[in-house]
Amino acid sequence: MSNSKKDINGRGAQHNPHNRFEKNQHLTEDEYLEYCHLEGESPESNKTNYLEVFPKSIISKNNSPDIGFNYSVNPYQGCEHGCVYCYARNSHEYWGYSAGKDFEKNILIKKNAPELLEKAFASKSYKPEIIVISGNTDCYQPAERKFELTRELLKICLKHKHPVGLITKNSLILRDLDLLTELNEKNLLRVTISITSLDESLRRILEPRTASVKQRLKTVEVLSESGIDVNVNMAPIIPGLNNHEVFDLVKEVSERGAKSVSYIMVRLNGQIAEIFEKWVCEKFPDKSDKILNQIKATHAGTLNESRWKTRMSGEGRYAEQVKQMVELARKKFLSDYEKTPLNFDDFTPVISPQLKMF
Repeated sequence: MSNSKKDINGRGAQHNPHNRFEKNQHLTEDEYLEYCHLEGESPESNKTNYLEVFPKSIISKNNSPDIGFNYSVNPYQGCEHGCVYCYARNSHEYWGYSAGKDFEKNILIKKNAPELLEKAFASKSYKPEIIVISGNTDCYQPAERKFELTRELLKICLKHKHPVGLITKNSLILRDLDLLTELNEKNLLRVTISITSLDESLRRILEPRTASVKQRLKTVEVLSESGIDVNVNMAPIIPGLNNHEVFDLVKEVSERGAKSVSYIMVRLNGQIAEIFEKWVCEKFPDKSDKILNQIKATHAGTLNESRWKTRMSGEGRYAEQVKQMVELARKKFLSDYEKTPLNFDDFTPVISPQLKMF
């Protein structure tokens, strides 16, 4: 493993690749330098910028057959966690930013997310279906400590008895254990904790601003002890980096109380391929070619995978080996588990002030 002296500490991506939608970029170079001058910052400042935005709607529809839910809410755009492989990086380009450093440093805050969710529940045509908070970026990333939008969203779901799912790799989720416990008691909750590796040294460079491995394992344990069923997602599995950890990881999380384990093979769509390739060559120069070639072998010879029904699981020898290892580990370390059906019957839509008078 190599560490360059020029590395930006605490960041995953070390550069900004070209934005495919350059005409929509926020600032020209001159404008950016002027902005830095006015703000008293160095052009290479590592400071995270929080930018408030006000979308007109907050529930996103998912049309992919690869994902097990149809609707998601993302209170934050961009993610300070800095996971170098993150598929959500490409979405930052639509806002005029780069999928690289910009994705980690310029975080868009949807301050009106709770208001928009409650507005959606008030629609006469609305029918309750599980909403996953974090379908794109992590809802418990560092910005959540400051803005608490995820907590407000959970309060609204509890108020209206609406099923909700959470996907995170941050132990900050335990702050909301009071709300999660109430939601769980009403059969309104699904929780997935993402754990990519048990190797803390790998975690630090692969996911630089996420919770430590120790904290994440403790999170699984605390949630489980609170009666909340936890799924652990080993995501992504990267051939040559963490694929050898499958048995150890499943064993460890099962001992912490996890009910189930899922996985996703790494897929480097869009600009992520360039970001990851540069990263792996800098961090693992001696085996970067092997890692990249094994990833390509799971995706028909390419890093850039977008085919539905194969992009998440991969194909070929390496992908099949991972699939078999996961299945064997589940049989060895996990008991048969049936999810308690979510409760959609008690959903209480928003009642307008006018109707409350009657």
